[in-house]
Amino acid sequence: MNTHAAAPIGTAAGPAQVTTPAPRAVWWELADRDADISVTQTPTWLDCLCETGSYRDASRLYAFADGSRIVLPLAGRGRRPRRLDAEESWPAGWGIGGPVTSGAVGAEQARALFADLERRPALRVAVRFRPQGAELWQRTAPGGFRLEPHMNQAVDLDGGFEAVWQHRFHTRVRRDVRRAEKAHLDVEADRTGRLAPVFEELYDRSIERWAAQQHEPRVLARWRRRREFPRERLAAVAARFGEGCTIWLARHAGEPVAAIVVLRHGPHAKFWRAAMDRDRAHPVRAVPLLYRLAIEEACAQGCRAFDLGESAPGSSLEHFKAGFGAVGRPSPRYRRERLPVSAVELGLRTAVKRVIRFRDA
Repeated sequence: MNTHAAAPIGTAAGPAQVTTPAPRAVWWELADRDADISVTQTPTWLDCLCETGSYRDASRLYAFADGSRIVLPLAGRGRRPRRLDAEESWPAGWGIGGPVTSGAVGAEQARALFADLERRPALRVAVRFRPQGAELWQRTAPGGFRLEPHMNQAVDLDGGFEAVWQHRFHTRVRRDVRRAEKAHLDVEADRTGRLAPVFEELYDRSIERWAAQQHEPRVLARWRRRREFPRERLAAVAARFGEGCTIWLARHAGEPVAAIVVLRHGPHAKFWRAAMDRDRAHPVRAVPLLYRLAIEEACAQGCRAFDLGESAPGSSLEHFKAGFGAVGRPSPRYRRERLPVSAVELGLRTAVKRVIRFRDA
């Protein structure tokens, strides 16, 4: 069990107290009251990260004199010395983190949070903020934090599925869904994690396809993709989220052809992962059908939004998600580094891509 350490700090918003790791009871209390909470801002998400990677709980609770409280989800590296540590919300590939609060955050409180992070001894500190309220963090970020632009796409579910289907789904998506329905696909929704091994098989086939598209050696592609998404990760997420994790699987002629994973917390649903055997899935439009069913279920469950995750502006992925009515909004990431670690990492990746003649998909 983590030992909670509390320390007073002085801020422009008055005296405050920082407790780390953030007490789970407080974190869940704020998460249940935060209208814009994302699945990836819950304690369960941090537990999944720590279980399947070399990370530790570095979350921080800020309690201000006026009674307001903010929890900042943070993950530190497992056993690194403090000066070589990275405290991030979240590490690359884990989606949106950022503050969880039961009410509006004031500019002085935002500056207090940034000031506290500036004082952290870690080599790198980074926070990815959700689109809601991102303007405040952009205004208050100090010069020591560098902006990394990101865009997140989500479907507004207001009005229910009929409104989403008629007014937000693009004509081409509705056509693809109807084509899939005529193909007699068998679709299963698993909320127990039983289909995780089937998903993993399809994901391995996806890696092979991505490697060919990007002119990347298969061995390198497998190593890189599985380093980001180890085999045990989906099973761990399914076990911890329980009914909140659904693996949607489509079969054609008895064979698995496509699958997606959707997570849910309260009124927010999030698409997390997808995998497919494209040669079999694309002709019968299996993937659009799975998205359609997942969005319809989210509407039936009373969800307010369906988060489709990050996309690069102008990419084919952005175009695909927009077909379901997803709208992109800025989701900025701010990082502070004591040494230019990210620049070195980017330089190495760029050099390797040049050597293997990598093509960005």
